[in-house]
Amino acid sequence: MAYKPVKTVVFPVAGRGTRFLPVTKASPKEMLPIVDKPLIQYAVDEALSAGADTLVFITGSSKRAIEDHFDSNPELEAVLQSQGKQELLDLLRGILPSYASCVYIRQPAPLGLGHAVLCARPVVGDSPFMVHLADDLIDAPVSCLKQMVEVFREYGGSVLGVQEVPKQDTDKYGIVTLERMVAPRVGKISHIVEKPKPDKAASTLAVVGRYLLTPGVFDDLAKIGKGAGGEIQLTDGIAQLMRREPVYAFQFEGKRYDCGSKLGYLQATVEYGLRHSSLGKDFADYLKNLAATL
Repeated sequence: MAYKPVKTVVFPVAGRGTRFLPVTKASPKEMLPIVDKPLIQYAVDEALSAGADTLVFITGSSKRAIEDHFDSNPELEAVLQSQGKQELLDLLRGILPSYASCVYIRQPAPLGLGHAVLCARPVVGDSPFMVHLADDLIDAPVSCLKQMVEVFREYGGSVLGVQEVPKQDTDKYGIVTLERMVAPRVGKISHIVEKPKPDKAASTLAVVGRYLLTPGVFDDLAKIGKGAGGEIQLTDGIAQLMRREPVYAFQFEGKRYDCGSKLGYLQATVEYGLRHSSLGKDFADYLKNLAATL
């Protein structure tokens, strides 16, 4: 089946971010900064690099800061203009390119990732689309979503970004089993289950916050009902989709930081800080001096 180009990305950002309380009491976890950009900005940049031009944010309460971040701020721009701070003005105006449009949809209740994706159906329609979980930050020479778009173009079925995880962590992820490899890093999925206990997991190949899905998944999400944790699970919808069409696992090239955990967030902050164009050298010197005193 020939599909339309992949132009829409869905960002489920309605979660409460309880692991980062109290900082997330009034500010979304997606606005946590990695050096000088919030996580959601990295997510949007990745989507844009993959060809997206429609950005759909599935939001909840206390998420207004995300909308404000991608909106224009004429008063701040006027201040920067009057102060002759052109570099900062250009940075502010470059947060979102003019060709990209943002759509904000309120998820009425925290009913799970599958429900959040289903909320995007009126905008996505009958086109393939991407789903990006912003707290999974992936650093790669070619963005993870762009890699996945190429796999989709080659094979025509839904694509899930996966990586190996420790056996004891399988109950944190959707876990896939492969029927066969169709290319290096690409395998056809035979089975997928949400958060299996380590002693029940058939593999350690985990889905890590990147999906490229065909629109058929919406029908399945609308029918499946609640699954693990009493929520509508995207994994369950994908399992139903696999009965009608192939779904592929793609072991992307790049390094993933689990910024949904405090340790992963700190690791990303340090490593991105070390690579920062203007701060990296001074930060590296600081860390060396600090290590010498410990």
